[in-house]
Amino acid sequence: MSKKLVAYFSATGTTADAAKALASAAGADIYEIKPKVPYTKDDLNWRNLKSRSSLEMKNKSSRPETEDTNADIAKYDTIFVGFPVWWYVAPTIINTFLESYDFSGKKIVLFATSGGSGFGRAVEYLQKSAPKAEIIEGEILNGRLDTVKLKAFADKF
Repeated sequence: MSKKLVAYFSATGTTADAAKALASAAGADIYEIKPKVPYTKDDLNWRNLKSRSSLEMKNKSSRPETEDTNADIAKYDTIFVGFPVWWYVAPTIINTFLESYDFSGKKIVLFATSGGSGFGRAVEYLQKSAPKAEIIEGEILNGRLDTVKLKAFADKF
């Protein structure tokens, strides 16, 4: 049986709830990807083209700093990486996370929360940050999270 980790970034708590439910259903460890500078409500205002999140997403080379880089990635075979979908892809802090560790030979399974869009080009954009890992588009985990379905999702990997 492979050792699994659920690593997630959550701006408002929605993705955190999904990550905790997934980790519980999968029997996985959990790790929060925290920005060094937390996002405020104004930072997350996607309608404001000058908001922090808008500027980060416009600049594909943006790499917001994380609070720490202490995840023990080496001991895991499968890493579920969760995030809210921003502009049809993962927030660039996920690139920061992937570029902070060696994911060689690891399986990275994406999960996300979204107000209505899918993963878009998330796999393509994230693969560049972990080129020696296998990145798989997983599931959008919105609404009521059914433990049986979450376990079935986690057991596929």
